[in-house]
Amino acid sequence: MTFAPAPIPSRTQYVLEAIKHAILTAQLRPGQALVETELAAQFGVSKTPVREALKTLAGTGLVVMSQYKGVTVRLVDATMAREVYDVRLLLEPEALRRSVNRKASLEAAQEALERADSALDKADRSLANRDFHRALYLPCGNPLLARMLDEVRDQAALVSTVAWSAVPSWEREAAEHREILRLALADDAEAAAGALHHHIASFVRRAFPDDEDGGGAA
Repeated sequence: MTFAPAPIPSRTQYVLEAIKHAILTAQLRPGQALVETELAAQFGVSKTPVREALKTLAGTGLVVMSQYKGVTVRLVDATMAREVYDVRLLLEPEALRRSVNRKASLEAAQEALERADSALDKADRSLANRDFHRALYLPCGNPLLARMLDEVRDQAALVSTVAWSAVPSWEREAAEHREILRLALADDAEAAAGALHHHIASFVRRAFPDDEDGGGAA
């Protein structure tokens, strides 16, 4: 039996994934300008796939396109962080509760947790943590719910990248991940959902605390 070779990713997809990875691993910083000609030269492509990739990234909320400033990596502030994490608080614990109640396999979450624990740098750790959370909600049985969480996934990762740069609290988050997975594997849907809710809420409170003086958080 012969198998057809896997399709080669398009130039646009290649550029898209490269820029996204650079943003989510802090190689490209919030507010940094993304110049089409420079990116095209860097990736050895024409400006067209770069332009299309940037449009897609604007749609996911990772970059901002302005008539006057051009394209920049999205800035993260307390308001943006709380909006994104509010959506996660509303949807993600419920999705995990459904995943557990459906007796869905959480093997992918276990694998992602192990990758995070053995990560050599914060970039690999961040990507593994993203995979961990997705592995909890993806088998919830409601594709629309999973897609809604996927839509804020990149923005949530950008928030955590910025937060970790200021307060490197990944060891605490890793311990919370292990407890969430332990409860889920024990088929305790309510406790697992509650632990996940606390995990998400406490992270954004630590990273972007309320500023009673009105100065805001960066």
